[in-house]
Amino acid sequence: MINDILKDAEDRMRKSVQNSQHEMNVIRAGRANTALLDVVKVDYYGSLVPLRQVANVVAPDSRLLVVQVFDRNAVSATEKAIRKSDIGLNPQVDGNLIRLPIPPLNEDRRKELVKYVHKLAEEGRVAVRNVRRDSNEMLKELEKSHDISEDELHKALDKIQQFTDSNIKEVDGLLKRKEREIMEE
Repeated sequence: MINDILKDAEDRMRKSVQNSQHEMNVIRAGRANTALLDVVKVDYYGSLVPLRQVANVVAPDSRLLVVQVFDRNAVSATEKAIRKSDIGLNPQVDGNLIRLPIPPLNEDRRKELVKYVHKLAEEGRVAVRNVRRDSNEMLKELEKSHDISEDELHKALDKIQQFTDSNIKEVDGLLKRKEREIMEE
């Protein structure tokens, strides 16, 4: 019973950290990163599909993303989807290729992005703490119903706190890396 709660807490905390990492990867930091286009959905024959299902995305250098669309008929839909997305890139179509030049960031925009990344990191920390709270409540309920002893409760609570601390530390590491990436050029 305790092991199930611990395993669930660890998995949910890990997913919270992964979600934070994904959110941060999407943020444009002045360098070409194929993860920028992960949020783009293309209207492909009546259904919205992720861009990577209709095209190959590469970053040949630090200032350019190249999207090679598999189906020639989907090029205009892919271009529209990129324009509609909120990533701030201007697609240039050349046959089956769509070039996306990455403009350099100015200082004000960098500071805005850093604030946004801090907000994302805080949301990640809160998500991890919410998992801790839920797991602690479940464990305390088990102790109240005498399914586990007080010693087992304290050991499990300590273990959950260790998971919490390590996952929050990981979110902080993600924040520092992304902040450094945004501020350096």
